[in-house]
Amino acid sequence: MANLKEIRGRITSISSTMQITSAMKMVSAAKLKKAQDAIVMLRPYSEKLQEIIENVSAASDAENISEFAVEREVKKVLFITVTSNRGLAGAFNSSVIKELNIQFTANENVEIEVLTIGKKAFDALRKNRTVYENHSSLFDNLSFDHVSNMTGKVMADFKAGKFDKVYVVYNKFINAATQEVVTEQVLPIAVSAEKTTSEVNVDYIFEPGRQEILETLIPKSIKTQIFKAVLDSVASEHGARMTAMHKATDNAEALRNELRIFYNKARQAAITNEILEIVSGAEALKNS
Repeated sequence: MANLKEIRGRITSISSTMQITSAMKMVSAAKLKKAQDAIVMLRPYSEKLQEIIENVSAASDAENISEFAVEREVKKVLFITVTSNRGLAGAFNSSVIKELNIQFTANENVEIEVLTIGKKAFDALRKNRTVYENHSSLFDNLSFDHVSNMTGKVMADFKAGKFDKVYVVYNKFINAATQEVVTEQVLPIAVSAEKTTSEVNVDYIFEPGRQEILETLIPKSIKTQIFKAVLDSVASEHGARMTAMHKATDNAEALRNELRIFYNKARQAAITNEILEIVSGAEALKNS
């Protein structure tokens, strides 16, 4: 059985851990508000942009819409993975790695490369997979321009035939306590083949023209899709870390309370033993 000094040391250690986890929870909660506002404001724009592209391109063949919409034989696939640079966020990072492994199995007949955004994905994949590029530094100064530059290179390589399909794997933000791992196809862009001109409810006036508009909107839509995935991941990270630190604080508090009860019982037993020894010694002196 541990002595009283060891138990006191464990209680002090757990109390210190609780202060750290509680502080991390509050920091993540503060950052979550800003990250949540960013993704909530971007989603309607991204969805409306995709809707416009589908409506404008409804009467055209995919091959005539854009070179980014052309389907070709899949020989090489690029997965863009979005994780975090830090841990202590529950299953936030491991769930993305798990989903990636599922996608690797599903695409085992083609060549696969990975573009990592976040050190956790890079550290987990660099030994077993070909890492196309690592952009973990994006989080140091996150902006649409930086993500756009990265996406532009991927788009150029797709046009050059280096990749036949591009996917992004990330945590989609649902709420502070819930994140959903999703895999979205980025390239070639998904254009609905079921819509016809008569099914498009919006009457567009094209200026300068349908093709010129698509050539402008489609690259912007692809870049926005990747930026949305990164913002989703950032909000999900703060939500996951806040939840994980909240649970860690509660577990530490429960363990500390158990140790305090154990400490008080052990201390009471030690005092009782000392009293018994004193009484026994006094009785022995009386009888001597």
